[in-house]
Amino acid sequence: MDITEDNKLNSDEKMHTEGNVVRLSDVQKNENPKNKPKNVHAGHRQRLRTRFVENGLDSFEDHNALELFLFYAIPNRDVNDLAHNLINEFGSLSAVFDARYEDLCKVKGISEYSASLIKLLPAMARRYEQGKVSANDAVYDEPEKIAEYMSGIYFGVNREELYVICLDGACHLLKCIKLGTGEVDKVSVSYRNIAEQVFSTNATNVIVVHNHVSGIVAPSSQDIVFTSNLISAMKGVGIRISDHIIMGNGKEYFSMRRSKKWGCIFK
Repeated sequence: MDITEDNKLNSDEKMHTEGNVVRLSDVQKNENPKNKPKNVHAGHRQRLRTRFVENGLDSFEDHNALELFLFYAIPNRDVNDLAHNLINEFGSLSAVFDARYEDLCKVKGISEYSASLIKLLPAMARRYEQGKVSANDAVYDEPEKIAEYMSGIYFGVNREELYVICLDGACHLLKCIKLGTGEVDKVSVSYRNIAEQVFSTNATNVIVVHNHVSGIVAPSSQDIVFTSNLISAMKGVGIRISDHIIMGNGKEYFSMRRSKKWGCIFK
């Protein structure tokens, strides 16, 4: 009996018969997922998480630490290259978290969701540090103690911010009041508003604090003029300014009251 072309099994077909057995051809075997090359990145996320849980973050390179963080913003994509790109774009790991939200959104691969999560970390760290200090009911009778407290408030802040700290007679914290943002000579400060807020706390000691983004804690000429004018204005309504502390990076600080050159303006 002749076999027509329609019935012929050719070499391109994916199976043929041997007796009563149907055997997969080599072509179909190669398409089996079990025969595909292994994904070298499989399990990478879990390995990083396990490494962090068991050993902490100290052994991580900066890009690996950022990669681990990004897992929670971008669940279904390899983010290793993105972590490298972010650090290269902004210069360092800390600079990534200090970057403006708008600038983060300009980086390819960073969505508004991812940018908001990145900005949440330093804000949450500040809240964490403030919560630890408040829970201790600490006594702020030395500039270094004020500096330790304020280092948490200034964590991740990349602009100048001006505060007054209100203390009771035993130097317990009553209230930390943010006056404004910008250089001290350019912050719009209402002496009346300061006085009203201080009076509402019944503070005995009032300390002025602001930060220098440059990290240099030495007071500028504008800092000196501002402090002198503020002391005079507050003295007129019975409020004593005890010190003006300038914060640098971390817990670095300069106490104007302890300074031999400027301490006299607080007398």
